[in-house]
Amino acid sequence: MTPLAERLRPTTLDDYIGQKHLVGPGAVLRNMIDSGRIASFILWGPPGVGKTTLAKIIAHKLDTAFYTLSAVNCGVKDVRDVIEKAGRSRFFGQQSPILFIDEIHRFSKSQQDSLLAAVETGAITLIGATTENPSFEVIRPLLSRCQVYVLQSLDKDCLLQLLDHAIHNDVVLKERQIELKETDAILRYSGGDARKLLNILDLIVNATPEGPIVIDNKVVTERLQQNPLAYDKDGEMHYDIISAFIKSIRGSDPDAALYWLARMIEGGEDPKFIARRLVISAAEDIGLANPNALLLANAAFDAVQKIGWPEGRIPLAEATVYLATSPKSNSAYLGIDAALSLVRSTGNCPVPLHLRNAPTKLMADLGYHDGYIYPHDYPEHFARQHYMPEMLQGHRFWKAADNAQEAKADERMRRWWGDDKKS
Repeated sequence: MTPLAERLRPTTLDDYIGQKHLVGPGAVLRNMIDSGRIASFILWGPPGVGKTTLAKIIAHKLDTAFYTLSAVNCGVKDVRDVIEKAGRSRFFGQQSPILFIDEIHRFSKSQQDSLLAAVETGAITLIGATTENPSFEVIRPLLSRCQVYVLQSLDKDCLLQLLDHAIHNDVVLKERQIELKETDAILRYSGGDARKLLNILDLIVNATPEGPIVIDNKVVTERLQQNPLAYDKDGEMHYDIISAFIKSIRGSDPDAALYWLARMIEGGEDPKFIARRLVISAAEDIGLANPNALLLANAAFDAVQKIGWPEGRIPLAEATVYLATSPKSNSAYLGIDAALSLVRSTGNCPVPLHLRNAPTKLMADLGYHDGYIYPHDYPEHFARQHYMPEMLQGHRFWKAADNAQEAKADERMRRWWGDDKKS
């Protein structure tokens, strides 16, 4: 028999549960769909929140050809074959055929490259689905051609709505006498994943071939015989726990940081995800107060990839404690954001002539490189000269934080630059 989750897969937006920020009245995707034209985009979110379903609903609503590929079992040739087939199926003035790629984060660079031209020309409309951060897993040229929409784990109200819908509307379940007495366990085990919720419900119903079915916390726990923490990996708690982990490190509490690390390990979190966040934390929160933190976090990332589980927990714990107990500084983080803000407001200011490269005689004749002072020819390898664009002279971005490491750097800058670099 067809699984319950597949039997209940919605075919219209009116039946689609959750993601109101994207498909609710007046929301961005709803408006795009109602207009009859959509651009390429990537759906990023945990499993079981409706990424594939949403793509199929869009294709049905727009009445356009729909092709699907899974990154797990296709190569560059498969991508090109589908693009060619999609091109033949398009009629003038019609929405481009939709190519849905599940788990697009598993596509290699060459596979992703093979999509660029078709997406750029509009030969296909790409809808990608991923459980991983597209910033890390999707190549920049493809990412620049697609909008990214974030799907959220289903909250309690959405899950209860789905349970009620399944019990009273599914062709099989509505013929059974089902009483939903308690919901804490089934919601906890599902972890915000609609597919998992329906699979659990299906399992309980199939384990009771006849007679009334009473669903309570005891029944759910007995049927599953699993640690509910294992269901938290990609569920509602996923983002909350990693947030608590990073904030504990930032707040210099190694015990709390280790607790949240243990929660993630016990819940089956991807070790690369944890290691990646440690690297980010080392740069963002420890920063110049202890530059060795970034080196150690990177070393922990490498170690985890080399040795795997369960030993990988040890370098992760070492990096966690080291970062949590390190002095903290976000001066580099604040500095680059301040610089970005100025760049966005001032545009492309010309590079001063003395800082320009002069690889040809023409460039040299035009004054490129003229007047540049080579710092290594001077005491302490420093010589004062302007490095900023003329119109931006005097702007400051980096300001030393209150720690011993940056105090030394700040003293050196003030000694060399005087008031120009005074924090």
